[in-house]
Amino acid sequence: MSRKYFGTDGVRGRVGASPMTADFALRLAGAAARVLVPNGGTVVIGKDTRVSGYMFEAALEAGFTAAGADVLMLGPLPTPGVALITQLFEADLGVMISASHNLYEDNGIKFFDANGTKLSDETELRIEALLQAPALTRDSAELGRAKRIDSARERYMEYCLGTIPSELRLDGMKIVLDCSNGAAYKIGPRVLSALGANVIPIGCSPNGRNINDGCGSTQPQLLQQTVQGVGADLGIALDGDGDRVIMVDAEGELVDGDRLIYIVAMGRHREGTLKGPVVGTVMSNLGLERRLGELDIPFLRAKVGDRYVMDELRRNGGLIGGESSGHIICLDRSTTGDGLVSALQLLQIICETGKPLRELAADMPLYPQVLLNVRVAERVDVDSIEAVRTAREALESELGERGRIVLRASGTEPVIRVMVEGIDAEQIQDAAERLAGGVKAAAA
Repeated sequence: MSRKYFGTDGVRGRVGASPMTADFALRLAGAAARVLVPNGGTVVIGKDTRVSGYMFEAALEAGFTAAGADVLMLGPLPTPGVALITQLFEADLGVMISASHNLYEDNGIKFFDANGTKLSDETELRIEALLQAPALTRDSAELGRAKRIDSARERYMEYCLGTIPSELRLDGMKIVLDCSNGAAYKIGPRVLSALGANVIPIGCSPNGRNINDGCGSTQPQLLQQTVQGVGADLGIALDGDGDRVIMVDAEGELVDGDRLIYIVAMGRHREGTLKGPVVGTVMSNLGLERRLGELDIPFLRAKVGDRYVMDELRRNGGLIGGESSGHIICLDRSTTGDGLVSALQLLQIICETGKPLRELAADMPLYPQVLLNVRVAERVDVDSIEAVRTAREALESELGERGRIVLRASGTEPVIRVMVEGIDAEQIQDAAERLAGGVKAAAA
């Protein structure tokens, strides 16, 4: 049974359109309460900086308290911070209101269990099965209570600093930090400043409508320009909810998630703490797989979505994994992808090796890769379209061992992602454009 509302990272969509309405959030809270806190319990709710967060926060609070659960409202806090507070406060459920890297017109809702990990597909299906029922309202004596928690930001900041050696200092290092006008806008600069870095913050002035707008991990051009303009040692960009990170070297060149995963994995390898395979996704650059293979470090590919990377890491006893987009998971430090914690691991490696980011990244060659997004009217199973299958098979035969194709529907928006990777940049660009054109014509 496929999920109707849950995608690769919770429920997400345009605010005001199904499913992202106040009424749906109320029913979603009721359904989640029935499945995960049927006898009452504690739910923590965090959010990013979108103006619609107030509306969804209120609707979720009403739904959970009506179902008999107590609610702790954390205010703006990165997604991994919500996962952490769920554990520290021994809550039964954590909820994050965010559409991650999307613009403010969108919003989303994602859940964490008591261990700070994302829900399984099976649990999400159980919640979906109850969504058509009216929101549960218990008798007055059984209703939950709600209160705001003011210490969450400080607790998360302390945790981040605790993931690196206490003696590590960034004195003399100039860092441009782009928080995407999102959930980490206060915590990020404070953490780096506490370590002695000279921090130049950008994307740290949210107004409810500028999250991810011309900034952050998905739009790093401003970061690249600023790093060069101020002569910084490097730049760090988070996304709107703080679970992704990408970096920029001193020359203004982008260092994506694949290379960051490689650097972290190599840091653990050098110190002898790397265990199990490194896990990427079907979208991970072939250069990551082949470079790790040269070092006899096993590499596995999971479906797109950090929770699928997490599943593979746990199933195979791995510690380090992630996605090209900058979702980086360090299971020896966190229970979920954490942009700020991952950045700190990278800064630690830079300090310990004495090598600049550019040199560390250059150790992993990148194969040319073209990713095109084809917008469709609604989500569609591309594998079920014969014309698309035929076009793909023809191109795969043409590329042979010189390239590979990944064709998949986005789990968060009505988009078909066409990725072609290989040795010859011109050949894969042509193949990607031809396949994207075929998908657009067939899925229209």
